[in-house]
Amino acid sequence: MGETLSPVAPRFNRSLRIESRAERLTGDPGAILLREVLENSGIVDWMTDRLADPRRPQDVTHDLASLLRTAILLAAQGWRDHDDADALRHDPAFRLAVSSAAGMTPLGGPGLASQPTLSRFTAIMAAPANLKVLREAVLDLAGRGVRARNAGKRLPKVTLDVDSLPIEVHGHQPKAEWNGHYNARIYHPLITSIAETGDMLDARLRAGNVGTAEGALDVILDVVDRAQASLCEVAMLRIDAGFPSATLLAGLEARGIDYVSRLRANPALDREAAPHMKRPVGGRPAVPRMWLHELRYQAETW
Repeated sequence: MGETLSPVAPRFNRSLRIESRAERLTGDPGAILLREVLENSGIVDWMTDRLADPRRPQDVTHDLASLLRTAILLAAQGWRDHDDADALRHDPAFRLAVSSAAGMTPLGGPGLASQPTLSRFTAIMAAPANLKVLREAVLDLAGRGVRARNAGKRLPKVTLDVDSLPIEVHGHQPKAEWNGHYNARIYHPLITSIAETGDMLDARLRAGNVGTAEGALDVILDVVDRAQASLCEVAMLRIDAGFPSATLLAGLEARGIDYVSRLRANPALDREAAPHMKRPVGGRPAVPRMWLHELRYQAETW
């Protein structure tokens, strides 16, 4: 026997009721819950106050906030292509979740934005001034989450992870280049996130054929400054073996940014580590164990 749940009204639309009823089903009920999360975060209003919309008001069917919600909720629900909006054009959950209108009005409107409308929206977001707002929004949203979990206060310290991320593409879009290391045509963006929480703070698109550390210093300094202004008092850095270079490390040290990094294997370090690489005398332990040894080494060029 099934259990009937009491109707619950989300805060963003008091006319909407969420019920467990077999005759009223949608494949994407999570869109309603995600809209409620967006409303509680306030991030969509924060962005629309700062984004530039070049469209003439008399030509606008879907306002900027609705388009932002559409793009976010489609991606969050696993619909990755703009064409998916056409297939879901009349889905009631999505129509209510993305609309700026109150009550049941969205169900009598034009439906979700079409694929051409979403493509034009993407072009609007790609304008340099709007890209800057989107980049700031990512860090601002992470800061809101950090402060919410920390009684409204910034964290004393945060570790930033900076990684390069290969994104394979199947075409010849600008900056999509062949990368021999990944054996694919890719974008090679830099992603910065909080190590302790996993929150993403920044993403910078780069050509697919650039090295791992290309442009990393400017990105790191910018993100550290913004992180320390909004979500922590001190930002430390963790980077992978592809990043260390004389320029990058000197720049971090000159700025007083603490960092830890993997280093590529080399003969000098291998010789230093060799005495510690032997297994202790005795039988193999029942569970894996790890020993850490601190070594100090300075190359002549440092």
